Amino acid sequence: MSFILYLVAGFFSGLIGGMGMGGGTILIPALTIFFGVEQHVAQATNLIAFLPMALFTLGVHKKNGLLRTEGLSVLVIPALLTSVAAGFAAALLPSVLLKKLFGAFLVALSVKLLMQTVSSLK
Repeated sequence: MSFILYLVAGFFSGLIGGMGMGGGTILIPALTIFFGVEQHVAQATNLIAFLPMALFTLGVHKKNGLLRTEGLSVLVIPALLTSVAAGFAAALLPSVLLKKLFGAFLVALSVKLLMQTVSSLK
């Protein structure tokens, strides 16, 4: 039964991720709150789950002519280096601090989205 619950959590995080919100905003809290998974494991699982979703999304955007490749290396190389560095830093941080940092990120993201929504209503 737990496999089905993990599958449902993965499905909904992928669905939300496909809408542009970011699947980790659903997957990481679901794994830590509902399944008791340690924060480090939940974040690592999210990163691994992100890879096939990102490749699929890139293919869809390329097929629809929405992928611009000029100047891409200027963005990709620093992003890869920063991601690797952040991964190592996250592995060294205590789980409690990692949870608090992720919570702060979710709050900041919520405030940003709320402000965008309010400004678009004007």
